[in-house]
Amino acid sequence: MTGSRGKALLAMSGGVDSSVAAALLLRDGWDVVGCFMRLGSPGESFDLMTTAETCDPRSLKIGKQGCCSVGDAHDAKLVAAELGIPLYVCNFKRDFGRIMDYFVDEHIAGRTPNPCVRCNDWLKFGKLHDYAKQIGADVVASGHHARIVKNVAGAELHRGVDEPKDQSYVLFGAPRARLDEMLLPVGEMAKAEVRDRAEELGLPVFDKPDSQEICFVPDNDHAAFVERRAPELRVRGRILDTAGREVGEHDGHHRFTIGQRRGVGVAVGKPVYVVQKDPVANTITVGDRPDLAIDSLTARQTNWLVDDAELAELGAGAPVQVQYRAHGEVARGTLEIDAAQDQFHVRFNSPVFGVAPGQAVVCYDENRSSRVLGGGWIERLG
Repeated sequence: MTGSRGKALLAMSGGVDSSVAAALLLRDGWDVVGCFMRLGSPGESFDLMTTAETCDPRSLKIGKQGCCSVGDAHDAKLVAAELGIPLYVCNFKRDFGRIMDYFVDEHIAGRTPNPCVRCNDWLKFGKLHDYAKQIGADVVASGHHARIVKNVAGAELHRGVDEPKDQSYVLFGAPRARLDEMLLPVGEMAKAEVRDRAEELGLPVFDKPDSQEICFVPDNDHAAFVERRAPELRVRGRILDTAGREVGEHDGHHRFTIGQRRGVGVAVGKPVYVVQKDPVANTITVGDRPDLAIDSLTARQTNWLVDDAELAELGAGAPVQVQYRAHGEVARGTLEIDAAQDQFHVRFNSPVFGVAPGQAVVCYDENRSSRVLGGGWIERLG
């Protein structure tokens, strides 16, 4: 029977957030269809289901932690059975290969990738919307801690109310036209409330730890993953100081990121940071924290979530709040948009530290600091 609100396709990861999102959607009158995204993570070998079905929860066990693993698939199936909703598996393994290729290519180029943002752009709010249309779903929902706020001007993306858990940064790349088709049910809740609600509902994932690692690098060894696909990167190179003097050696520039302090592998009697990488020369440069400071950046591959009139006003040098890491501090600066070149510049009010090319940079409204204006991918610093 169709829900009074229509049909909602929910991305179910097997975690507590998407599980509670399913319960909230049911409460609000949606006909909920769960979808687990099969991505082809290492060690994955399962055939969970290809059509809607129910199962006996007693035959399943809760996994420990992850994002798209076999254990997560079973957790999603268990929750779907508990709530009485169908669960489908979408095989995005071939599409997900694009994300792993991107991850490796960015490391080869000496940049710092963010595959989780790309996954949201290309799959969760890309391919998944296409699948939603195939099954006649009206909206696509997820368990992200962010909010969709609707007003007369259209739908807006905002931070979740639990700012330490906010995930609006990783959703900035959703096309503006898709905001009207998105639901983020847990964005109005603190994480502790989500867990309490899951326990009240008898959902066995209520105390499941949050995923911390990249799903296709479950051991968190990014360098080893890259080397398996690009073994030529494992080459000895020089570690330089800011004066160009050699102070050590390394096993490949891909093992380091701008701003890194731990595991640099040199002892100079004081803390040092990776302040520069040269992928062509296979060198990294270390220095003091002040050497990381920048006062501006340029980003490309932009995505804006405001209308043309507001975008024109922003491009004239509007004050904005800027975030350049998923859980980094917010900086303030001035925005200049070059729409013809699909890029924008941010000039910071005061120096910021540890910004790396390849990272996403997201701009928030200076007046309504929870509202996402848009963002892009950092091309160069200064």
